[in-house]
Amino acid sequence: MIRRCAALALLFSIALAGGVRAADCPTPIARDDGWAVAVPQSMGLDGDVLCAMVDRLRNWPDANVHGVVVARSGKLVFERYFTGADEIWGRSQGEVKFDAETRHDLRSVSKSLTSLLVGLAIQRGKIAGVDESVMKFFPEHADLDTPERRRITLRHLLTMSMGVAWDETVPYSNPANSEIRMITAADGERFALEQPIVAPPGRVYNYSGGATALLGAVIRKTTGQPLDRFAREALLAPLGITDFEWLGVPGKPPAAASGARMRPRDMLKLGQVVLAKGQWNGREVVPAAWIAESTSGHITGAGIYFYGYQWWLGRSLVDRREVKWVAGFGWGGQRLFIVPEFDLVVATTAGMYRNPQQGAVIGEILNQYVLRAVK
Repeated sequence: MIRRCAALALLFSIALAGGVRAADCPTPIARDDGWAVAVPQSMGLDGDVLCAMVDRLRNWPDANVHGVVVARSGKLVFERYFTGADEIWGRSQGEVKFDAETRHDLRSVSKSLTSLLVGLAIQRGKIAGVDESVMKFFPEHADLDTPERRRITLRHLLTMSMGVAWDETVPYSNPANSEIRMITAADGERFALEQPIVAPPGRVYNYSGGATALLGAVIRKTTGQPLDRFAREALLAPLGITDFEWLGVPGKPPAAASGARMRPRDMLKLGQVVLAKGQWNGREVVPAAWIAESTSGHITGAGIYFYGYQWWLGRSLVDRREVKWVAGFGWGGQRLFIVPEFDLVVATTAGMYRNPQQGAVIGEILNQYVLRAVK
């Protein structure tokens, strides 16, 4: 009853601003991409609450949200795109009219994708396990193979707890940012490996694109394929994802930490695979054990979040009820939320690359609209 009253109050406020128009909130269109579609009400969601989000975002241009897609119980139930300024890996594209066929930067949701690929490389026997020493995979940097660095394992890369100096707290426009320094270095992998050790591995979480870059290099070295090619063959093709690219500096490997680009409906598939314990449409594409292990809390991350293997673990409060979720976070408002308790997956894309309120904007979409729509 309380939830219903809150929903009615929300709809009343939207009505005062102009009202929800059915044409602005159509049912997702069935496409030849593997997604079954359904109206929200048939899947236990309040479509009016979801549609109220459309007016909210259309009348909130500073939010610059580009897309919101939602699936429940394996069916696509909500899909809406907007027009706004965007970038492709930092290069301005001006105003873009987004739709279901438009690729978008995932930014650091690429890290979560990389985690799935590590699990697949382990399944194929290309990597023995997460407790392998990182230095084992980089014999060309034998001069860095000290006893201290030898203790750094793939597990520490996955949990961003290498124990080396790394600073991504300064803006990415600042050349002092560690990831920018790595990207512009002659040998980015060596740069990530040679940073000074400041803590025992596994003890302290420190956000690091360098850790993910090294994971990408390990995948390349062990599978014998570039990261993007292995991704296509091992994961994306089984999911029916064909419109995809993984960017990087020309002449260098794809940027494992931030360079993946795909359509939001395809991004949502990654979340559905996690929700379904590795399955897509009844077929296992990622080992269930890897999904369970990688989305479990392994270390206390930034702020109030726990961190798994390149996945964030958080929670929302809905009508005084704690709802836990797993998520991939990307700079600018790219998010992929998996909410097991509600059998729900949510993906957002946006262009808030210099907006300090990006977390609050996406939080409102998730907490005030999508989760409140659950009946």
